[in-house]
Amino acid sequence: MRLRVITRLLDIQRVLVRHGLDEIILATHLFRPVRFAFYLSPATWFRRASKAPRAERLRLALEELGPIFMKFGQTLSTRRDLLPRDIADELEKLQDQVPPFPGEQARAIAEAAFEKPLSEVFARFDEKPLAAATIAQVHTAQLHDGKEVVVKIVRPGIRDQIELDIEVMYALARLANRYWSLAERLRPVELVREYEKTIIDELNLMREAANAAQLRRNFASSHLLYVPEVHWDYCRKNVMVMERVHGVLINDIPELQRRGANIKRLAENGVEIFFTQAFRHNFFHADMHPGNIFVMLDDPEHPRYAAVDFGIVGTLDPRDQHYLAENFLAFFDHDYRRIAQLHIDSGWIPSHVRVDELESAVRTVCEPIANKPLREISFGQVLISLFEAAQRFDAQMQPQLMLIQKTLLQIEGVGRQLYPDLDLWETAQPLLKQWMHERYSVKSMIRQTRRQLPGLVDALRTTPQLLQQVVQRAADGRLDIPVRSRDLEILRQEIREDARRRDTTVIAAIGLLGGIFWFALHRDPLWPGVVLVLASLATLWYSRR
Repeated sequence: MRLRVITRLLDIQRVLVRHGLDEIILATHLFRPVRFAFYLSPATWFRRASKAPRAERLRLALEELGPIFMKFGQTLSTRRDLLPRDIADELEKLQDQVPPFPGEQARAIAEAAFEKPLSEVFARFDEKPLAAATIAQVHTAQLHDGKEVVVKIVRPGIRDQIELDIEVMYALARLANRYWSLAERLRPVELVREYEKTIIDELNLMREAANAAQLRRNFASSHLLYVPEVHWDYCRKNVMVMERVHGVLINDIPELQRRGANIKRLAENGVEIFFTQAFRHNFFHADMHPGNIFVMLDDPEHPRYAAVDFGIVGTLDPRDQHYLAENFLAFFDHDYRRIAQLHIDSGWIPSHVRVDELESAVRTVCEPIANKPLREISFGQVLISLFEAAQRFDAQMQPQLMLIQKTLLQIEGVGRQLYPDLDLWETAQPLLKQWMHERYSVKSMIRQTRRQLPGLVDALRTTPQLLQQVVQRAADGRLDIPVRSRDLEILRQEIREDARRRDTTVIAAIGLLGGIFWFALHRDPLWPGVVLVLASLATLWYSRR
């Protein structure tokens, strides 16, 4: 372990001790290999008991430890069902009450980025920050054309601090791999690697601006979500300028009620936004804590969300997206055997596990919460219970799903504060069923096939040459592995099978093109084109199997 990592661990220990939180070290098995430092530290011998409430001490410690720890506190703050009320109330301050850095320093950073005085860039720049977050802080300004904007500026020295904490996380993950019995299933190093990509990307505001532009395009004609416009001419790697939006913070329930907002519709729209982003667009805002969500109340009966802070967005691999949707639908339909089978088919559970045993474990966890409103259930508790049940079956953590799980928990936390009586099943089930129907419609399959045809044609064109090279190398004994007669026979059989599959694919592709041209030429009757397309798709499907 490098010296600077050990120094940082000791610094973490010092902060926890100073705020009277050292019991975390004593209670956490993960710190066992370095726990000796706690007993040897002078800070422990001469510490003074703090009179501040425990929740305040926890918040102050997280603020002092830096952005990664503050982000952890932000995520926790949305889970009021898992935390004591005093801690949840205090951690909520991390969403919009992070200590700012001086406005003069922000001005200097912006002027260095623009390479000119700010008076030449903006008609007005307010040095007093509008809001301060873990990675950056925001100032209001006005362009010379009169448009009101916000200027987001990355905190000075934040990259070095984050890189050090990431290194500490890797060190702890490797300790977990060595000393923790659950490490093989939880894959802590992979989880840290996934988080590292997310947090490092968040430091580049040009990337965030691109994320905002994509989300704005996705919801351009939507009445559900408004995404502010990015002013690209004023964006740099550490400075971003975008349209200023006005609204009520999503967690300011009294103000929303005072202004007559339809809270039930607002909660249902939030669910629709999440499932639309995750499945229809496959591009979702993955930092949905209350400090990043406003409500625009031009029409209180039809309130509209407005999102800010697009540093963390997520996408799903098509395979994971499919299995997640199938799992949700099976959960809504109480089809626990389907859930068990999906977990095995996706590789999340080893293939040797018996489906009926896994089905029984899933039913035990899910049946008690079926058809209950949001206030009576907790997805956090469900996920914990499912994980505990899955431990019996050697389930592995899926690091690539970390963002979608985090976002789902944040959405649930917001929904629980906003409208606890929300029927999540009734709201989400039709959205998923519609998406699945569209995904497997004939129109969608034709569209996907047309996109894939160029690659398919290229593959068909090069396949014979590649196969010929393999056979020739095998005959000449130039393969890296020794060729035995049985291996050669298997290879010949595979070549014959590939040739058959290639011929079938070519015929099916010709038929599919014929059907598409039939539709394009508007020929009557339409049924020959339909028959050609369906027969070709069926042939392609059979050939792939």
